[in-house]
Amino acid sequence: MATSIRQSISRLDALGKVTGQTLYPGDLTMPGMLQAKILFAGRPHARVKRLDIAKAEAHAGVAAVFTARDVPNNEYGLIMPDQPVFVGPGSAKVGGDVARFIGDQVAMVVADSEKAAAHARDLIEIEWEDLPVVTDPREAMKEGAPLLFPEKGTNVITRYRIRHGDVEEGFAKSAVVVEGYYQTPHQEHAFLQPEAGLAYIDDEGRVAVQVAGQWAHEDQEQIAHALKLPLDQIRVIYPAIGGAFGGREDMSVQIVLALAAWKLRRPVKIVWSREESIIGHHKRHPYFIRAKWGADNNGKVLAAECEVISDAGAYAYTSTKVLGNATLMCTGPYEIPNVKVDSCTVYTNNIPSGAFRGFGGPQGAFAAEGQMNKLAEALSMDAVEIRARNVVRDGSIISAGTPMPSGVSMPQVLERCAEEGGWKKVDGEWKRPPKPAAPTANRKRGIGLAIAFKNVGFSFGAPEQCTATVRLEGKGEIEHVTLYHAGADCGQGAHTAFAQMVADAVGVTLDRVQVIASDTATSGNSGSASASRMTFMAGNSIRGAAEAALKKWKEEERPALATYQYRPPKTTALDPETGHSNPNFSYGYVGEVVEVEVDTHTGHVHVINAVCVDDVGHAVNPRQIEGQIEGAVAQAHGYVVLENFVHQNGYAQTPYFSNYLIPTVLDVPDKVKSVIMEFPDPIGPWGARGMAEMPYLPYAPALIAAVKDAIGVEFHQFPLTPARVLGALKKANG
Repeated sequence: MATSIRQSISRLDALGKVTGQTLYPGDLTMPGMLQAKILFAGRPHARVKRLDIAKAEAHAGVAAVFTARDVPNNEYGLIMPDQPVFVGPGSAKVGGDVARFIGDQVAMVVADSEKAAAHARDLIEIEWEDLPVVTDPREAMKEGAPLLFPEKGTNVITRYRIRHGDVEEGFAKSAVVVEGYYQTPHQEHAFLQPEAGLAYIDDEGRVAVQVAGQWAHEDQEQIAHALKLPLDQIRVIYPAIGGAFGGREDMSVQIVLALAAWKLRRPVKIVWSREESIIGHHKRHPYFIRAKWGADNNGKVLAAECEVISDAGAYAYTSTKVLGNATLMCTGPYEIPNVKVDSCTVYTNNIPSGAFRGFGGPQGAFAAEGQMNKLAEALSMDAVEIRARNVVRDGSIISAGTPMPSGVSMPQVLERCAEEGGWKKVDGEWKRPPKPAAPTANRKRGIGLAIAFKNVGFSFGAPEQCTATVRLEGKGEIEHVTLYHAGADCGQGAHTAFAQMVADAVGVTLDRVQVIASDTATSGNSGSASASRMTFMAGNSIRGAAEAALKKWKEEERPALATYQYRPPKTTALDPETGHSNPNFSYGYVGEVVEVEVDTHTGHVHVINAVCVDDVGHAVNPRQIEGQIEGAVAQAHGYVVLENFVHQNGYAQTPYFSNYLIPTVLDVPDKVKSVIMEFPDPIGPWGARGMAEMPYLPYAPALIAAVKDAIGVEFHQFPLTPARVLGALKKANG
């Protein structure tokens, strides 16, 4: 039987992308196409008292100016519809005349050229009533703070709590108790192509939107909701997607493009500038985590208490779900008998926070691994040894009070990671390698290790499914296979993996497979390209559809067409009082070792080597996995060392790549070693686990542990800009 699984097959889209033949949303054109520009609020908190569009409408070349009055159901939101499509008078939504961050959209001008649209946009007159601004979630949650939504009576969106065991008793029995306060920053997604799209009326009279996103059917539902149109009158198609990382989970241009095409019955295109992109879409959540952990003399963690606060920004987006992950992961991949966590996510007038690779996991891992390092130091115990004594295993009970799903490989991943980093067992206990020698007096070297786990798939009771359709054609043998699947390929190579999996499932060579993807008119709902779920969920749906199609084929049905919806084991929500739940049906496991060199004269942190050990269950395409590991490490490196997104009173001070610096080839680690481990997931397709987010999670704590090893200074906040490093050194040295 032909097999494509486990082969490092070249990406199906590689040639078209490197030659420029592949079209991204910003490349699309149609005859009679109009161009659009958005008027952003530019104010962090203000009410629109008067909006005059007359001069803009009269400008040469303008076809229409759309405002809140034109949107039938002026609201949207992935988790809750709390954001107006347009802010201004005439909104059907309560509070729809209030801008809550600088990137709220006020109006869209559609004209025969982008230049005309931009000129007309600048003619719109607005009278604002500025409202009090609150930008710190710790202040926003206090009584008497300015409210973003007065009707809610609070800025706190949601709270979670975990009460597992008896924390006070655990601390009483602890030989050592350590405390820490950890802060993590905003981060910009910085995907290659800014938001762009083209909307038109298709041959069947539907409003079609070609745009980059992560969940075509969810985009379809939100567009239909805002326009009050039947779902089957909206069609969403994803062309090539220039990166996402969670940044395209929420709406940007989808609804307003659909509105314009629906109203004007002409094609309408928009392309955001980089500045518009940076202020107009969400960021990674900043977190504030206070932690207190206790352990006995043998290094067994007996109690963990955490207070977790996240900055949701102006609207909810996915903040409640991100908070759920952080609530679970702030105590790390460890079995701790007594856990108390109180967490909340809070509205502020900052740019909204939302999904970003790791989805609460990096923030939680930073605190958890920092606490493990503090305990190891207090007990004079090796960092690997203390982890080995506490990591989750098959049957381990987590803080939510339920067992881990079977197939836990955290002990094996930790062991391999330690070995790759130079640790050895001496008399049955792990001992770290010698500290790297400093090349010069001012260039100090150090090594750090961290581990993490993360869910695969939607969590906490969120409905989870994935649908695939397979068509088999031929006479005596299967000559052609067509897979219809809505799953988004955001650049991670998902569609190549889909082709490999369907070829293997049907038993044909890859050259007989065609993938028709990411079109709501041709495919069932796939769910989102997020939560490290797409390979896992799509693979199971593809396998089911292939088996059903093969059954029809054997019964002489030609062509054989079958659709299959995969549903994984159900998860449950956190109990509001205890946090008891079955939060996830599968996890991925990862460990990293980072070696750094710190220049004590300049404060620069340079990574010499990074090793990532990742259990992928079964490697569908090893080269693509290596690409995901290297990309995650580079992106995490920017988060920890370089990227410094600055808000001041609700205004973004770093809206350009000239002042928001992302890593170049000269900034990323000199070497990244990808170590792929394969412990099959019991319910994964071919045993595969999701893995795209996992390499991101332990990088910050591993790097910061390495910096401490190098210069003796512990950081509880990042990015480690030269100024921050030099300031800490100066403080440490008196």
